[in-house]
Amino acid sequence: MGPSSDGDPKRAARAIDALRRGWPIRITHNGEMIRVAAIETAVTVQGASSLLLSASRAATLKLVNQRAAANTDLPVRIAAPADLDMSMAVAIADPTLDLLYPLKGPFLAQAVTDMFPCVAAMELARLAGLLPAFLVLDTDASTDDMVAPADVDAFDDSDNLQIAARANLPVAVNADTEIVAFRSQADSTDHVALVIGKRDGSPPVVRLHSECLTGDVLGSLKCDCGPQLHEALHQISDAQWGILLYLRQEGRGIGLINKLRAYALQDQGFDTVDANVRLGFAIDARDFSVAARMLDLLGARSVRLLTNNPEKVAGLEAEGVEVCERLPLQIASNPHNARYLATKRDRTGHAL
Repeated sequence: MGPSSDGDPKRAARAIDALRRGWPIRITHNGEMIRVAAIETAVTVQGASSLLLSASRAATLKLVNQRAAANTDLPVRIAAPADLDMSMAVAIADPTLDLLYPLKGPFLAQAVTDMFPCVAAMELARLAGLLPAFLVLDTDASTDDMVAPADVDAFDDSDNLQIAARANLPVAVNADTEIVAFRSQADSTDHVALVIGKRDGSPPVVRLHSECLTGDVLGSLKCDCGPQLHEALHQISDAQWGILLYLRQEGRGIGLINKLRAYALQDQGFDTVDANVRLGFAIDARDFSVAARMLDLLGARSVRLLTNNPEKVAGLEAEGVEVCERLPLQIASNPHNARYLATKRDRTGHAL
């Protein structure tokens, strides 16, 4: 994406809200403008001349060889079929429906003169928890929210994160616990940290735990998130002191509804990694700069990281946090998540 100088995160926040409500937005860059509406929430295809899809969705739809003007990692714009209606648009956008609507296309890819607004649209979809698929509208409306790629960059800037509140919170593993809430002026998502035990001069044992409603709260057996959370709390409590960061990055950063779509794809036979990619997202879209900012605000610049995943170590260190030790976190599998855990190890060489 383009440089973030002069970006206004408030414009990005308004654009995210508009997309979730089904309202079109205008994305501008270097004097050019593209008007889009998220297919998932749109109510009509009226005015749509083309569709904007993620690179992976375009590949699934056999558009790879038609991308004369696009890098294969970048979004693809296709001409709207003459008989396009909302049901067709949704079938094109949502890979979980491919078994119900197997025959789609052929589609014609269109040249894109400025890719920055298209890339910004994909990121706005992820931030909104929507499928990365848009109707491109020829009609104009001055009342639409307007956003630039720099605004999206500014919205994602973790330096905006600040401590909002803190209080003592005795928990089952250790009564000597403080809860600290973090909030950004741009993003309404609240992240939380549990500071457990007596702080001293030693590096704290730290666990980065991404929110998982299905595993943490509902006891899902499809993942190991709930057991990992509770085992991490016990291991932090057994140490001199430590911090659990509860990051509101559901589904590795793609949001709850898209995570459930990934579950549906897994039911169709796709593994965890392929499901995320098929939806049009990165294998792991989590933002380690958020965790680094939270640790900095808590005064923890050197940590003992509780993880099986060396990529978390690299992610934190890239954000300026010293990881002086990596501690393992072993969780037994069950018949429902054995393939899930095996997939992660096969693809990455370690558990995520």
